[in-house]
Amino acid sequence: MILYPAIDLKDGQCVRLLRGEMDKATVFGDDPAAQALAFQKAGCEWLHLVDLNGAFAGQPVNGAAVEAILAAVNLPAQLGGGIRDMATIEGWLSRGIARVILGTVAVENPALVHEAARAFPGRVAVGIDARKGKVATRGWAEDTDVTATDLARSFEDAGVAAIIYTDIDRDGAMAGPNIAATEDLARAVAIPVIASGGVSSLADLIGLRDTGVISGAISGRALYDGALDLAAALVALRS
Repeated sequence: MILYPAIDLKDGQCVRLLRGEMDKATVFGDDPAAQALAFQKAGCEWLHLVDLNGAFAGQPVNGAAVEAILAAVNLPAQLGGGIRDMATIEGWLSRGIARVILGTVAVENPALVHEAARAFPGRVAVGIDARKGKVATRGWAEDTDVTATDLARSFEDAGVAAIIYTDIDRDGAMAGPNIAATEDLARAVAIPVIASGGVSSLADLIGLRDTGVISGAISGRALYDGALDLAAALVALRS
């Protein structure tokens, strides 16, 4: 199982939100590129980047910070937030992003996900952010009646590289991930599922790993706070 350290970008800074609320942001650094380099030096295999402003604006906002990260490291990075048309997808992939994450548009324009996955095999992921099992969009500000499982199944044959499943109520709360819901989703589809939201301890990671069906986990606040020891986590996931 791969650990994806998260770099969430707001106004060019590294931050973490509490349950997706922009007014509850904690700033962890003003040099995202330096943070990315630190993760690379620690032995991480991937980076998980989120343009938080972009998620609300519907278009890239923290482009300069993302490009600085890409220039600083040689790790593959996946990016979500405000990616809602083919031009933006093509733009990020051409600039060095390894994988784009389509979230809101996966609900509002699923045909684009299918088109992008065909055009860029292995480089398109779907972000499914759920509150009490129902998908939320537009930076988690809008709730829908679509269940996470139904949305995931709708892309079963699309050729997407992964599904990134976030339990919004757990995100940034340091309360542990929703292992049961994530495992249920992973067993419902053949697409690799990456867990996000609440991963805050080595025990959380081991619990996700031991399901045997979850391909990766994203952690942010716990790494910055020191609640999750990165070196120990990498060793545990490789053993």
